[in-house]
Order: sequence, then C-alpha cells, then structure tokens
Amino acid sequence: MFIKDWKKDVFTIPNILSMFRLVLIPVYVVIYLNAKDLSDYFLAGTILAVSCLTDMIDGKIARHFNMISTLGKILDPIADKATQFTLTLCLSIKYPILRFVLVLFIVKELFQGIAGLVNLRRGKMLPGALLAGKVCTTVLFISLILLVLMPDLNETIIDAIAITDLAFLSWSFISYILAYFGKKKKVQDLEN
Repeated sequence: MFIKDWKKDVFTIPNILSMFRLVLIPVYVVIYLNAKDLSDYFLAGTILAVSCLTDMIDGKIARHFNMISTLGKILDPIADKATQFTLTLCLSIKYPILRFVLVLFIVKELFQGIAGLVNLRRGKMLPGALLAGKVCTTVLFISLILLVLMPDLNETIIDAIAITDLAFLSWSFISYILAYFGKKKKVQDLEN
C-alpha cells in the first residue's frame, strides 16, 4: 500500500495546501463567471494568485522539512491540473482562441494520466515533475491570470498569449512522452 502512516503521509502541510488549492477552484469559477466589473476580475485573479503561491510553497516545505509523500506526488499535480483546466475552460468561454489551448491541454493531461496509471500499475512512477512541466505550468498560470486580471486586452495580445501557451504546452507534452517512452525513460520504481 502507498500510505503507511496516515498522520505522516496524508496530513502534512504540503498535502493540506494541495487540498486547499482544490477547494479554491469552485470559488474561482463562481466569482469569474459572475464577474461584472474589474474588482470582480481582480478578486478572481487574487484567488488564482493565492493558489499559485501555495503551489510554490508546498513543494519547498515538502523538500525542506522532509514531508515528501507518495500521496503528495499525486495530489500536487492533480491540484495543478484541475486548476489549470478550470482556468483555461473558463477563459475559453470568453476568448474562443483559447479553445486550442484547452484541447492541447486535455490531450496532454490524458496522455500523462494514462501513462502514469499504466506505470503505477507496474510499480513505477516519475520521480517528480519535469522541468518542462514546471516551466509550462508557470507560463500558463502567469499568462492566464493576466487574462483574468485584464479582461479588456486587445485581440493581438490574446492571440500572442494563446500561441505562447500552445508552444509551452507542446514542449511539455513532448518532454513527458520522452520521459515515459523515450530511450532515456525517467520512470522509477516506487519506494517500498
């Protein structure tokens, strides 16, 4: 079994922060979809910024205080991906060009989910996020939060943001394909 000591492996500060990020998702959706003025968009953007901040902090705490757990390695990316998906979905309603970003994001995440589950069943998993994945996550969050905070950007800027997001998503997708199936696979045996 993956969880040996519930108190040590589940109720850690990093895991609680990841769960908090999941709780913020519906709050963001309600505020963003009902936004009527700039203060509403600012509040939605602030919620996303808090989510990003807790994402950065949880990894540092986990490493510094030796709170890395198998659950945390699963929960943290789920919180990231659920937040990114929700953010991209909400924004693609307002900005149709972001539907391309949403589709690539879904395809990439489905691949990662299936490849991850297949490897997990074999007792293997990636040791952590790849650099390309971390950079992509950062770029997506910054660019998409910018769109939330500045709802009246012109179409050229929105198109440039979409192209940038597509480029980083593509780089991350290719990196994960290689990590799972390339000549130098990065999957490792689960800790016993």
